[in-house]
Amino acid sequence: MNKDLFIDATSGPGVTLALLEDRKLVELNSDDGDEQFSVGDLYLGKVKKVMAGLNAAFVDVGYEKDAFLHYLDLGPQYRSLSKLVKSGMSNQQIGPLFEGMKFEKDIDKSGKISNVLASKQNVLVQIVKEPISTKGPRIGCELSLAGRFLVLIPFTDKISISQKIGSAEERNRLKRLIQSIKPKNFGVIIRTVAENKKVAELNSDLSELVERWKTAYAKLKTAKPPEKVLGEINRTSAILRDMLNASFTSIFIDDKALFEQVKEYIRSISPEQEKIVKYYSGKTTIFDHFGVDKQIKSSFGKFVTMKSRAYLVIEHTEALHVVDVNSGSRSNADNDQESNALEVNLDAADEIARQLRLRDMGGIIVVDFIDMYKAENRKKLHERMKEVMSRDKAKHKILPPSRFGLIQITRQRVRPEMNIATAEKCPTCKGTGEIQPSELVIDDIERNVSYFLKEQNEPSVLVHVHPFIEAYLNRGIISSLAGKWRSKYKKGIKIKADSGLHLLEVTYFNGKNEPIKT
Repeated sequence: MNKDLFIDATSGPGVTLALLEDRKLVELNSDDGDEQFSVGDLYLGKVKKVMAGLNAAFVDVGYEKDAFLHYLDLGPQYRSLSKLVKSGMSNQQIGPLFEGMKFEKDIDKSGKISNVLASKQNVLVQIVKEPISTKGPRIGCELSLAGRFLVLIPFTDKISISQKIGSAEERNRLKRLIQSIKPKNFGVIIRTVAENKKVAELNSDLSELVERWKTAYAKLKTAKPPEKVLGEINRTSAILRDMLNASFTSIFIDDKALFEQVKEYIRSISPEQEKIVKYYSGKTTIFDHFGVDKQIKSSFGKFVTMKSRAYLVIEHTEALHVVDVNSGSRSNADNDQESNALEVNLDAADEIARQLRLRDMGGIIVVDFIDMYKAENRKKLHERMKEVMSRDKAKHKILPPSRFGLIQITRQRVRPEMNIATAEKCPTCKGTGEIQPSELVIDDIERNVSYFLKEQNEPSVLVHVHPFIEAYLNRGIISSLAGKWRSKYKKGIKIKADSGLHLLEVTYFNGKNEPIKT
């Protein structure tokens, strides 16, 4: 299976990453540059309220809504962690690798949070789930630092190995190797990508994680809650770290600076794959050029049509997601109703697995497949669903079809669902019911460009327009309207086609690629 990653860093604020498997869009991630409250970040927080009835506490980590910390998320070694935090903040003699520290007794699994935490107490926590909807972050005290090949876990000596590494010989090799190089009182999870890696690569990854832990501990000396003491790497690098494998064919990036950064990052974690990083410098947007925009528009929304002419109806509620499978106009005259239902359901299973990854849908998902009466066909559907979901990195569980033909899926949700609006406004009235004469749109563009360059003193302006308008403005090398504007205002003016815009829709960006409002 070929995997291609397209990174759009020039069409707007932030970075958007699209992963295609065999030219089909399967994942869409957005990195808006906001470093607040990403999964994996460590924060020094302050307990605001202990809720004995919930056996949980609300902790101030700097978000508008207090973070939620349940007793079961404290971890057995919470008392030892609390002791380490107090030592770090008061410059006592305990070192970052627990030098001179006597570990405390594990807390009771069925204990009460009021016996462990108190209001206004400082606590070192890790973001488990990003803020979603009206809820604040979900946090825990079982800390872990993720690397390319390994995950470092303080306060334990346990070594765990990914179940996807099947060879007993390789598992034993990795366990012996990590046991010989890991620091005492630190556990390690060996990730799937560590299979067949040399000791130098694993040791380098482990050393980097230990240094990050030391950095976090050192920051405790000056930290004032609520404050971040250790941030995850940015979303773009984290996605590359977790997704990159030997099956990647290419990574296309449309920003020169980011291209160099990613190339350097790939060189550091997987030198043999450096050559797959490529710079895109075309006139149209990278997503438009490679057909990603078209796939985005056809894949999001309430109705999703499949090649077989069957379609899905996807509804969202606060508590769960509901997917209804419809055969539409698809039918095969050579097959009976049961066979037709099985074919449609198997196709739908493939598309549903893709939709869950693409939209990053989490929580409870209920799928209403077309009714089938044979037990062997329901078993085939269940097995197909498990097979196509096996490529999903998010933790999930799939129950067999119920007597009503429903399949229930739970899927881990750690960040807000990806939601793309696919309904477009009227290209002429923009939803108002009234339009301006279309021949005046060019005058409006020049008027706005003039205002940005003269009144706001912008050094340059990037104008995104519909491809039809772009062709009109850039027609002719010397005599084009865009060229005349550049000569007139003596500043940089670039016109770029964006098929995601309506016919008369125009967006403006400054020299730093930041949107400018008219």
